[in-house]
Parts: sequence; structure tokens; C-alpha cells
Amino acid sequence: MIKAGCHLSISQGFEKAGRTAVEIGANTFQFFTRNPQGGSAKDIDPVDSQKLKVVIEENDFAPLLAHCPYTLNMCSPDEKTRNFARYAFSDDIKRIKQLPCHLYNFHPGSHVGQGIMKGIELIAEILNEYVTEDLGIYILLETMSGKGSEIGSDFQELRQIYDLVEHKKWIGFCVDSCHLYSAGYDIVKDPDGVFEEFDKTIGVEKIKAVHLNDSKTPFGSRKDRHEKLGEGSIGLEALVRFLKHEAIKDLPIFLETPNDISGYKEEIELLKKY
Repeated sequence: MIKAGCHLSISQGFEKAGRTAVEIGANTFQFFTRNPQGGSAKDIDPVDSQKLKVVIEENDFAPLLAHCPYTLNMCSPDEKTRNFARYAFSDDIKRIKQLPCHLYNFHPGSHVGQGIMKGIELIAEILNEYVTEDLGIYILLETMSGKGSEIGSDFQELRQIYDLVEHKKWIGFCVDSCHLYSAGYDIVKDPDGVFEEFDKTIGVEKIKAVHLNDSKTPFGSRKDRHEKLGEGSIGLEALVRFLKHEAIKDLPIFLETPNDISGYKEEIELLKKY
């Protein structure tokens, strides 16, 4: 059975998000750990967390995915921005440990003119501060589109970050269909080649989650513009081949398409047909 969910708000609590997922036919969901533009986050209610655990167990959920705020930039040249990244990252880990969730996804960040290697070193520096031997949470680096000075659009860059992290067993990856396509990895014409390259560079066994999105922009555009399934330049047929690929077919899939709840319900129903 396909393991599919979407991005849901936790403003009304985690149990409510879980119930909403069930109502739209999902068996997992993704959530922001705090406001996507940063800032503080409400304390986790242990009763709410326990109720979410019951929803997960009763409905045979796949792993949930926590997502960092977009403003978390570990490789910024601005020390204030990097200090926020430290705070948010470490605080998110504490919060996630209070939930039935073991996957935490983040965007590697933008080096803003410092150079790719300097940016990679800065990312690894913060990861090594907080990724401990007994962490118990998989920290997922997301494949990026490569806009501006963004790091992570090239598999080699992701590998270099991985190589610099001491406790590698807790480092995984989240592949995003829109980002891969925009970065120049042709998942339409050659999905086998894309996953072969990932396997050769990093290892497909380290992929722990999938973002499934169509793209508003053409192949190799290096733009991060998600589109509804089948309405973009990737197309539904190619997206289905992508999600059914041997490398990721058993992983949880999260929709980040520009939809409301009813739209996500329709897309999840669509995916279940395949």
C-alpha cells in the first residue's frame, strides 16, 4: 500500500492533524516544527502527543516528517542568522523527541557568496554540534533546486556534507521531484540514471523520505516552483514512474503541491490508483 501524506498545519494540535490525515485518505503527514518564517514554537503538549500516537497506531501510519523553518540557514555569512539556525535546530530536536516522529528534514542553506565549500563546512559544523551518537532522529538533507547560492542541488555537495559529519548513522536524505528536475536531474527521461547516480554518489539506502511535486518551470531551470500533480512540466506519468521506482517505492511520500485540503485528498486518491 502506498505511504502518502501531505503538509498539514499543527496549529490546532497534533492529534487534529492526524485525524485530518485520516479523513483525506493519508497514512502519514509532514508538519513545520514552527512558523516556516522562523520564531519560537509552542511547547509540546504530552497529552496531545500521546493522542497522536494512538491515531498513528490505529491507522497504521508510515513515519511522520518534521520540516525545519525556511529561515534556518546553517551556512549564512551572518552570525545572527547562524545563531538562529543553531537555536531552531537544537530546539526542534528536543521537541521532536517528545513526539512519535523520527524524521527531521531541512534545507542545507545558501552560502551567499562565501563559496560552496565554505558553506558545506559551516553546515557540517552545526550538524556536528547537535547530531550525537544517541540522537535517535534521522536528520534529512533535502535535494534542492539550486536557486541563487543554494547548496544541495548537486549530489556531490550533499555527499561532501555527509562526509564531514561525525555520527553519520543519523544522516539521511529527502528527495524532492520538483527540485531534482529543476536542478538538472532528468527524472522524466532517465529516472534510472538519476537514482544510479545518487546510489553511486551517496547510496539510495540513505533516502528516508520523498517530496512529490510537479514543477511550474522547465527542466534545469534551477527554480523552486511546485505545481499540482500532472499540471506541470514533469507530468503525471513521469511522477508515477518516479514514485514507483525501486529505490523509493517503499518510502513515505509527502505532497507539497499548491493545494488546500480537498486538493490534497484528490491527489492522494489519484496516487492510490497506481
